[in-house]
Amino acid sequence: MTRDKTATRYHHGNLRPTLLAMARALIEEGGPAALSMREIGRRAGVSAPAAYHYFNSLDAIAASLAEQGFAELSETIDAALDGPRRHLLAGGIAYVAFARANPGLYRLMFGESFQAYSKGNEAIRASRARIYRQMKDDLEKRLTPEDVPIAALFLWSLTHGLALLMIDGQVEPDADLDTKIEDILKFAGMRLPAAR
Repeated sequence: MTRDKTATRYHHGNLRPTLLAMARALIEEGGPAALSMREIGRRAGVSAPAAYHYFNSLDAIAASLAEQGFAELSETIDAALDGPRRHLLAGGIAYVAFARANPGLYRLMFGESFQAYSKGNEAIRASRARIYRQMKDDLEKRLTPEDVPIAALFLWSLTHGLALLMIDGQVEPDADLDTKIEDILKFAGMRLPAAR
């Protein structure tokens, strides 16, 4: 038995990243409900008990995936805001593009199971707050302090809703979907004054 454990460790090295990669592939194929420790282990070439050695529950895997997702989304928005446009519209476009590229992960990050797997996880809550902060930073250049919270929630709601409509196939696809997304977000942005 000890030999088997050693062989597994030798063949798989650090199994944790492999398990996360398998879990991520699984949610992209079937959404967050498709997560199964047995299937994740099978895809990684190990038993479910071996997978439980690295993650004690599906919530632990979901939390790690969400941490990855929020970090990637934040980096995506940062890159957009550091680009030639450097404004909220670029961040909104990047946000929707992330959701379209990672629909299963996006649903996990913002779905109904969020409260269960994120409870007590400060890293997830801090990453999520950072994304909100990225939006508020730009709004603080444009609006009075008392208007910023409601404008931030409005724009996040709009961007989040648009992202969900896109990944659920509720928006008619056309030849230039990227332009359509930009036009929708510009329309919302037109309600905001220019930067002071």
